[in-house]
Amino acid sequence: MFAIIDVETTGAVYKYGKLTEIAVYLHNGEKITNSYQTLINPEIDIPYFITKLTGINNEMVACAPKFYEVAKKIIEITAGRIFVAHNINFDYKFIKEEYKRLGYDYLRKTLCTVKLSRKLLPGYRSYSLGKLCNDLDIIIEGRHRAGGDALATVKLFEILLEKSHNEPNFNLQGQYRLF
Repeated sequence: MFAIIDVETTGAVYKYGKLTEIAVYLHNGEKITNSYQTLINPEIDIPYFITKLTGINNEMVACAPKFYEVAKKIIEITAGRIFVAHNINFDYKFIKEEYKRLGYDYLRKTLCTVKLSRKLLPGYRSYSLGKLCNDLDIIIEGRHRAGGDALATVKLFEILLEKSHNEPNFNLQGQYRLF
């Protein structure tokens, strides 16, 4: 039903940046049912400040698959699922751009845990993944790595699912977007 995804990239602008890592957790609305994670060779140099933030360097991705080599797998595991991410505009646009470079239009229904958190968990100072997880006692093992951030997003998503079930006038399906 859901594909909870996080990516690491070579920069902040999807038009110019490339993926360096992706993690996907498949979730049936109750628990994780499968997962996929890989480093990706971006075929460009990883800037120093990104290496400092993520720990991912050029040597680590030198032998990693290029995006076109994992593209089919990502299509298959996300097919028919809602694409969930914390700050959906970042992760989804980077993935869409990678597919666009391959001549493919990647379309999925999306759900943003930042927007959902603001609706279901009002009153927090910050809705960044790190601060929100800290406030909710969600431990992030591997911060700024796709696997660690995606797993933290899974835990946050499960809290949001539980909260949405207790809100009488809240329709989770009304929160999906296609873009």
